[in-house]
Amino acid sequence: MRLKLIPVLAALLLSGCAPVQSVVNPTQLPSPTDFGAHANPMEWWYVSAYLPGEGLALHWAQFRVQDSRVPLPQMISHVAVTDLRTGELTFLEQPAGTGEATSPPLRLRQGAWTLTQAGPAPTAPLSLKAGPLDLTLTPVKGPVLHPPGYSGNADTGLLFYQGITRLDLTGTVNGRSVRGQAWLDHQWGNQIPGQTALWDWFSVQLDGGRDLMVYRVRRPDGSVAQLIGSVVEPDGRVRAVPGLRAEPGEVWTSPTGRSYALGWRLVSDEFDLGVRAVRREQELLSRAARIAYWEGPIEVTGTWAAAPAVGTGMMELVSGYWAP
Repeated sequence: MRLKLIPVLAALLLSGCAPVQSVVNPTQLPSPTDFGAHANPMEWWYVSAYLPGEGLALHWAQFRVQDSRVPLPQMISHVAVTDLRTGELTFLEQPAGTGEATSPPLRLRQGAWTLTQAGPAPTAPLSLKAGPLDLTLTPVKGPVLHPPGYSGNADTGLLFYQGITRLDLTGTVNGRSVRGQAWLDHQWGNQIPGQTALWDWFSVQLDGGRDLMVYRVRRPDGSVAQLIGSVVEPDGRVRAVPGLRAEPGEVWTSPTGRSYALGWRLVSDEFDLGVRAVRREQELLSRAARIAYWEGPIEVTGTWAAAPAVGTGMMELVSGYWAP
């Protein structure tokens, strides 16, 4: 009976039906080098990459959820790979089960899928082996805590937000040799995705070495609870974006009837950038996480400090709770 209850309870937590612990204090921020694991209801590690030269986009996520009704933390993971040359989208999931999460050095394991760091240094290379992915990720910059240090607010719950915005990527995808650049996110706290919070998220790697993160957290009714942005300079310094606005444009309706804004204008005191989805058909329906969301590659053009700016990245738009 317990084995049958474990995935059910993990899904309940992800869908927001389990009690949410108020254990996140936004005045006590973690270190940028804190890769986890933590005693919070929700935690995840996330690697994403758009590889224009390879015609590929990918992301991998490892969730770790905790609930008092389950004796051990539960791991849920998935991998998505888009072949932009053929239009094929592959989405693989591992349902809730036990696993491993330790740091430092960072080591995550669920079944045969692993993310392991070569040593305790925050910039030590990482090895990601998950389904079709066999990758080495070497940080180009050090870890940062994205200002103000967390996503969300008292309405939605909070997630501390730490990661590495640029890593050299080498290895294979489905046995095919690839190279490019990746992005690593790590968040933890008491926010339940798809239930207490929805969001629109952008990771942009600009030509010249500058990285931009924009995060628009929404309440379940669609109203905006928080809009934050951070710039990571080529030398690794991080700062908040002043005067940020995120303006949705073109809307696409998926075959399931959900709407996603696939065109955006990101504006601040120093930049004016247009965001365009490379491919529309990127909606993902996660049986394990019980979430419907759009995730795919983007191309970015515009100006930064009155100079031309060009970049690429990934965009994630969370629609909400989904049950198969």
